[in-house]
Amino acid sequence: MQTLLLGPDDVADHADLKAVIDAVESAFAADARGDTIMPAKSYIDLPRYNGDFRSMPAYVNAGEWDAAAVKWVNVHPDNPTDHDLPTVLGTLIYSDPETAFPLAVMDGTVLTRLRTGAAAAVATDYLAVSDARSLGLVGAGTQAYTQLEAIAAVRDIEEVVVADRDGAKQRAFAERFGDRFDVRPGSIEDAAACDVLSTITPVESPIVEREWLGERTHVNAIGADAAGKHEHDDRTLLDAKLVVDDYEQCTHSGEINVPWSEGTLTEDDLYGELGSIVAGDLAGREPDDGVTLFDSTGLAIQDVAAAHVIYERANGADDGTPFSLVGTDAT
Repeated sequence: MQTLLLGPDDVADHADLKAVIDAVESAFAADARGDTIMPAKSYIDLPRYNGDFRSMPAYVNAGEWDAAAVKWVNVHPDNPTDHDLPTVLGTLIYSDPETAFPLAVMDGTVLTRLRTGAAAAVATDYLAVSDARSLGLVGAGTQAYTQLEAIAAVRDIEEVVVADRDGAKQRAFAERFGDRFDVRPGSIEDAAACDVLSTITPVESPIVEREWLGERTHVNAIGADAAGKHEHDDRTLLDAKLVVDDYEQCTHSGEINVPWSEGTLTEDDLYGELGSIVAGDLAGREPDDGVTLFDSTGLAIQDVAAAHVIYERANGADDGTPFSLVGTDAT
């Protein structure tokens, strides 16, 4: 037996975004049913290099399919300027849960980007107003592109406001999507007034004020993925219908981690996990809801779901590079 090597182009070619969104949605539902195994994300902090490594294993039984994988991923903020490398690099091993054979080794950088956008799309589908037409983006980096593509798959987005300190990034974003959407650079306040807002920054002090949000804005809080990070006004977190991707991860390293550690937020302020909404155990958006907020830390089950789509499509198309990775002689 051989393992399939899938580089970034292979991953991008076979990661049909709609299929990835559907698979991630199924993974959230499986998690709510108890049909996943997902140990806590482990961190190796590397202050010497201003970065860290994270190990993310999981198993998902979605009913129609099951799979297991582990992702080895980092966050090194100095990479772009010092080494001409992305801040986030990832490698994923995708395994057959029945035999443990490594079916594929694939690029996890593009995969991470896609599954993060897919999770925001699932949250938006369940929590945003059904007639949402405008999307605000705070941060015009690579993930902003995926956020727009994914959210536009679940809502008829027409207007996009992108805020970033780097005007060149704003212009590049507008040029990329200007033929499909009404895209304009704007302030954080402008972006926050949209029907849907995705924030994708690594800040440790809130940059989005409560009063800037629209009365029924849905927020995808993407940027906080480590202890100390915090994008949103505590008043927003207290006022919003607050949904997390995973209780343990979010209280440790999600958007809510700082006010949670300070006692500003408590159990009573959390509505629930997204998986419970997808599974039908909790209601999504209700008629009287105002602001809703999804705290997204990124889960290993999302990686497994995205990897499942990519592997099945690539293998079915005879793409990728088969190679011998492990010995299979049973004698």
